[in-house]
Amino acid sequence: MEEKRYAIVTGGNRGIGYEICRQLASKGVEVILTSRNQDRGEEAVKNLNASGFSNVIFHQLDITDPSSISCLAKFVQTHFGKLDILINNAAEIGLIIHDEEFRALGGFVHVLDEEAHLLTNIIEQPYELGERCLKINYHATKTITESFIPLLQLSKSPRIVNVSSVYGDLYWLHNEKLKEELQDIDNLTDERLDEIVQWFLTDFKTGQLKKNGWPLTVSAYKVSKIALNAYTRLMAKKYKDIFVNCVHPGYIKTGMTSQTGFATVEEGAKGPVMVALLPDNGPSGVYFDQTQIGNFSSKANPFV
Repeated sequence: MEEKRYAIVTGGNRGIGYEICRQLASKGVEVILTSRNQDRGEEAVKNLNASGFSNVIFHQLDITDPSSISCLAKFVQTHFGKLDILINNAAEIGLIIHDEEFRALGGFVHVLDEEAHLLTNIIEQPYELGERCLKINYHATKTITESFIPLLQLSKSPRIVNVSSVYGDLYWLHNEKLKEELQDIDNLTDERLDEIVQWFLTDFKTGQLKKNGWPLTVSAYKVSKIALNAYTRLMAKKYKDIFVNCVHPGYIKTGMTSQTGFATVEEGAKGPVMVALLPDNGPSGVYFDQTQIGNFSSKANPFV
């Protein structure tokens, strides 16, 4: 009899996260759907259970709260004794989007740095939202990942999947030296990556984005995903026994994109689920563009 596989999906109550849970459950994986909001998470699991997926359960999780992470880890240890798959899906965009104008623009495809001055009435980037974006998408994702390493190492084929974005491409950085540093995984360290993120936040707060070559639009989100991609590669290098990869799910119609995407959540979940279930001879430290291996750094706009 095949051994049961257990997965945690963060931000699983809606959008791509919900669909990842559904697709994993359809493949026989025991899924722990997590969300910060207890009521929404329980409702999501109730709907999945009603659809025939009895192998999905709910556990509350605030990835920014170490005690909440610890509570979930104890639950997994007690009930399952290991973790096979961790899918880091929870994220925030770090923007105020004026939906009507944004949809009229045509969505993120048309949000270009060279036209940043024309977009101020369509998307706003308050520092506080940018700071929270980095806290959730990068710092908290690191914390939960490192908290579950011991349980993942008890699995026969552990997987970490970081849901990234086309915005994690180094193309969006206008600082060639920094691009080179982030590509040099042999010499990059966790500490230096944290310093780079803090450097961005300082420049963001003091209006130095253009001067130092940071993205001018969707700035915090881009830097959070660029940092997450680099972190993925560092983790793959550090933990040879765990397959660690990142996935751009596609430009998906969700609340985060104001429903301007090209693809459905069903299509968007395919990549993360495929990578989570890759065979034991699969790659690690790799960026997937949906279901295909992609590049961490593109020469041309990867969005078009």
